[in-house]
Amino acid sequence: MKDNFDQCLAAVLHHEGGFVNHPKDPGGMTNLGVTKRVWEEWVGHEVDEKAMRALTPEVVGPMYRKKYWNRVCGDDLPTGLDMAVFDLAVNSGQGRAAKMLQRVLGVPEDGLIGPKTLEKVASINVGNLVEDYNAQRLSFLQALPTWETFGKGWGRRVAEVSKDAEKMMA
Repeated sequence: MKDNFDQCLAAVLHHEGGFVNHPKDPGGMTNLGVTKRVWEEWVGHEVDEKAMRALTPEVVGPMYRKKYWNRVCGDDLPTGLDMAVFDLAVNSGQGRAAKMLQRVLGVPEDGLIGPKTLEKVASINVGNLVEDYNAQRLSFLQALPTWETFGKGWGRRVAEVSKDAEKMMA
């Protein structure tokens, strides 16, 4: 079984950056892409800003693997597509990432990547699939009301994810 998680996580953390608490970001206080709400859910108790600022890649890695990578079947997706789907899951939610993949594939959108989705993935050129997936992602982001505030960074992120996926597939 392939394991591309560490490489994909490093790319995601590069895009997510460090601690932020932007007033227009609906996620609120965030570090390494982990919102305060998600981290509290993971650790099972409330956390303060000091705890959020103290997060490290080693500390958040297991949470990313279980809550995001495993939920989108990262180990079962072709290299490159795993990166694109994982990054979208982190940025916009696991269900949205799965449904978007299913939409691009033309299979029923149930938000769970299972045997039928994976069978369809295996029948399609992965390079074209990654390209179509990222185009769909960019369209989704451009339609958000916060595009004016965050769009430049989001657009750059989608372009970088496309390049990262291409490098992984090479």
